[in-house]
Amino acid sequence: QVQLVESGGGLVQAGGSLRLSCVASGRIFSSRTMGWFRQAPGKEREFVAGITWSGNSPYYADSVEGRFTISRDNAKNTVYLEMNSLKPEDTAVYTCAVANFGGVVRSLSAYVYWGQGTQVAVSS
Repeated sequence: QVQLVESGGGLVQAGGSLRLSCVASGRIFSSRTMGWFRQAPGKEREFVAGITWSGNSPYYADSVEGRFTISRDNAKNTVYLEMNSLKPEDTAVYTCAVANFGGVVRSLSAYVYWGQGTQVAVSS
């Protein structure tokens, strides 16, 4: 069974930075795409960033492109989300997830294991 545990969330002022981490248990981590998603109050969960199994192909939602950076360390079973130039509209619960294969995928339905999430709040 795969378990995901996120950390690093918190309260930050607009323009600030946070770094989220997600540690995964289980052997499938290194062969699967990892993704970060977020859900703001009253809104649907949305894709934020993903990274393929090799770590060579990160990809992002348009809303975070150029501000967020996703990376992974397969030796540590960990995926990171570096968030810079944060805006109040980035406020949400951020959740990491494991996809059902190793390529580029944004669809929520392709992600099969989910963490519990970590709260990010950006004040104006």
